[in-house]
Parts: sequence; structure tokens; C-alpha cells
Amino acid sequence: MEKLAAALGCSIGDLVDEYSENLTDSEVLEKLFIHIRLYQQLAEKHGIGDIFQDNGGKLLQVLLISGLKILPGREGNDAADESGREYELKSVNKNLTSSFSTHHHMNPVIIGKYRLVDWLFAIYEGIELKAIYLLTPSDLEPYFSAWENKWHASGGKDINNPKIPVKFVVRHGKVIFKSVELAE
Repeated sequence: MEKLAAALGCSIGDLVDEYSENLTDSEVLEKLFIHIRLYQQLAEKHGIGDIFQDNGGKLLQVLLISGLKILPGREGNDAADESGREYELKSVNKNLTSSFSTHHHMNPVIIGKYRLVDWLFAIYEGIELKAIYLLTPSDLEPYFSAWENKWHASGGKDINNPKIPVKFVVRHGKVIFKSVELAE
């Protein structure tokens, strides 16, 4: 299909669309799945075991654009650069929500770890990456302090997944990637 699409000067998606009128949805998926498998093989080269789980496909895209490498196991931070500096990675589909999720059991230990690393925030519309922003721990300190205060005020009860608004990230972050249509 790749060779045919190249010869015709179109994408594989265009070919599938043209022929999908006569195919069931299941048959279209079957035709596309060879490319999904190739995508998964690329992801595995970068330490991502499942592109459909835990934003794996989006994580791969952010890693490839940023040049970061995934940290095995992802028990703490998500990725590191060539010097070993670690980063927290977050993504959001702004068609579905207006804020980034953080941690399901936010407490002073997690906040302490978050204060040690820079963060990359990837903003998507559906599956299309629109921008990636870098924020430092000092940029995010208003949230860290508020979460810490809330944790103490609750008598030490972990906070369930506090959010960071997309608007805050866009206002305070440094752009490290913008899609072509946003850059124009």
C-alpha cells in the first residue's frame, strides 16, 4: 500500500478512504493494522510497550520531538535527556478537557519529586499534536504550594489528581514545539 500510495502521490489513508466504501469497518481496520503494528514496533524501540495504553502513542511523539529517552518502569519521572536530567511529561486532549492531570495520590513526597524536575506539557486536539511547552519547578511552584497546603489542611489526606490548567501552561511555559498551522 505504501508503494501504491507513493506512486499515486497520495497517502495510504486516501487509498483506504477510496476503497472503504465497499469495505466493512472491520475490513478497513484490518487493512490499517499493518501500519499500527509498525507504529508499535517504533514505540518499542523507545521503551513504550503499548501505544494504546497510558498515552503511549502520544508519549512516543513527544519523546521523538524533544529528544528525550523514556525512563524504564516510569515509577518516578517519565524521561531523561542525554545528560541524565529527568523530566515529567504530561499530555492533554484539549477537545476533551482544559487541564492536565497530575498524580492520583498527591502528597508532600510526590510534590518534593515534582519540585526537582522540569515538565513538558503536550497539547493535543484529538490525536494531532499542537504544541509542547516546557515549565520549570519555579514556574509550577504556585501549584506545588497550594497542593501542599491543601494536603496539610486535610490532615494528611492525599489529593486525588489535582490539575494544571492548559491556560496556565500556555501563559507561563516556554514553547519547544508548535504545529505548522499554529506557527503561521
